[in-house]
Amino acid sequence: MPKIALVTGATGGLGQAIAHQLNDEDWLLVVTSRDQEKLTQTYGTQHLQIVADCSTYQGARDIFEATRAAGLTPTALAHCVGNVRLGALHRMSEKDFNECLSANLISAFHTLAAFIGQLREADTPGSAVLVSSAAARIGTPNHEAVSAAKAGLEGLVRGSAATAATAGIRVNAVAPGIMDSPAANKVLASANARIAAANQYPLPGIGNTKEVADLMCWLLSENAARVTGQTWAIDAGFSVIRPLVR
Repeated sequence: MPKIALVTGATGGLGQAIAHQLNDEDWLLVVTSRDQEKLTQTYGTQHLQIVADCSTYQGARDIFEATRAAGLTPTALAHCVGNVRLGALHRMSEKDFNECLSANLISAFHTLAAFIGQLREADTPGSAVLVSSAAARIGTPNHEAVSAAKAGLEGLVRGSAATAATAGIRVNAVAPGIMDSPAANKVLASANARIAAANQYPLPGIGNTKEVADLMCWLLSENAARVTGQTWAIDAGFSVIRPLVR
């Protein structure tokens, strides 16, 4: 039986990294984005490509209607949809806050609900991995909106893992620190900004999407068959230990 994985947010830096990694591990892929042009630019004619907005109830279900029509049942989900809205909460607009919640929490809820629903309908086990953030675990200035959204996502992981465990469905998350990816371009826009960001971490440096993708692929694999309800930090110690100040 072929292994079939769904990657949402597949045109982003992390989405591309995990899609390439899963492809190298011989998974059949379903890749989604809200932008068909970006999907085509990124993947050409490879993989089943679905245009959908998974931050809505119907948009998430549209993905699985399309996979069903193609005769595919994804048993792995890598949910890579998200955005970063930085700014102190007293200065953040309602629009930016709502967009942050929609991308980081609501999309995860609807996509995971639809994924688990199709697995239960097919009476088959599976595994999902979502993306949190180090900012959900430690107070970081100007990260209030994304901290709130990602903390909600971590609660979603624990609750859904508890509900789905009897069906053999595992749900986990990764919580990276800053990564060298398009989403962080503004934060890492200059050499000085990169140095300052790198020095925040007990293990100094900037993370990369391949490191996170490797961990996500492991969590989706049978090697992690006894792991569920967990959020795995991959943040160079940022959320639990302080860097040495010289």
